Amino acid sequence: MGRVLAAHVSRRVFLTLACATLAGMNGLPVLRAAADADPLPSWRPGPLKQAIVGFVADVMRIGSPRFVPQAERIAVFDNDGTLWSEQPVYFQAQFAFDRIRELAPRHPEWKATQPFKAVLEGDRAALAAVGQKGLVAILAATHAGVTADDFDWIVADWLAKACHPRFNRQYTQMVYQPMLELLAYLRRSGFKTYIVSGGGVEFIRGFAGPVYGIPPEQVIGSPVVTRFELRPGDTPVLMREPNVLFVDDGPGKPEAIDRIIGRVPILAFGNSDGDLPMLQYTAAGAGARLIGLVHHTDAEREWAYDRASHVGRLDKALDEARRRGWTVVDMKREWLTVFPPSDGPGSRALQ
Repeated sequence: MGRVLAAHVSRRVFLTLACATLAGMNGLPVLRAAADADPLPSWRPGPLKQAIVGFVADVMRIGSPRFVPQAERIAVFDNDGTLWSEQPVYFQAQFAFDRIRELAPRHPEWKATQPFKAVLEGDRAALAAVGQKGLVAILAATHAGVTADDFDWIVADWLAKACHPRFNRQYTQMVYQPMLELLAYLRRSGFKTYIVSGGGVEFIRGFAGPVYGIPPEQVIGSPVVTRFELRPGDTPVLMREPNVLFVDDGPGKPEAIDRIIGRVPILAFGNSDGDLPMLQYTAAGAGARLIGLVHHTDAEREWAYDRASHVGRLDKALDEARRRGWTVVDMKREWLTVFPPSDGPGSRALQ
């Protein structure tokens, strides 16, 4: 049925409608439309919450020395570990691992070739050893050889079925309720919100709209090379190729912000050393600035990790944040709840 509908509506429009339908059926989190008296109800009352609300009020108020015109109210957010969880592996990596297993019968050479061999054998040590280069190879192989339309369908299907191994929730239910509130609050206050992630942009665009309220054109990530092709009957398609155009992590983040947004943000949130250049770039701008780090300190409701973690290492950025007086969000202390209300797949969506 989806293939027929896709012939009559654009790919992006259809995916947005499809994901919104899945939200009602399978419990995907939906942002609350109504603005409450308290714009951040899942944040614990205190100095940190007051600082966020005060910053937003100041940049909105005409006549304030910190006033920022609406066109310049740009807010950028990392995705993994900042807007949703990232343990025990990045969720897009888990998607790629599942794709490797699905595609393996067509690639018998993978049984003896790293990093694919490590994925097929579940060898975490070997996967860790191949590092970012190996992960890029996995992402390139699993995101290529299909049209852009087909890849979107593959992502939507995986998100609708896959569950997190610890929490038994769909991955799109592993988003942070306090950050959903912050995103919605900023948009109501005239901000334009962007995702700036080291993850694959094609993957994130598949759910950013219905989950975060962020349209695809405001998602910046690591893109694979895309090639235009005319199919029989002069049907135009975009083909995903097995090469990554650039890695949107570390220094790549401010470089991509300059290239794609063309404005220095006034608010930036991250959670790891990979976000540090983006935070430094934002902090160096003139005028009002809010720089935030999500610090994972809650082993019971989520995870507790920072300097020694193999995923989302927070070491140099934590030191820099404390030295510069940036906003460090201690998850255990500052968040009244972590995830949106849900009993797992099949639960009722947020209204």
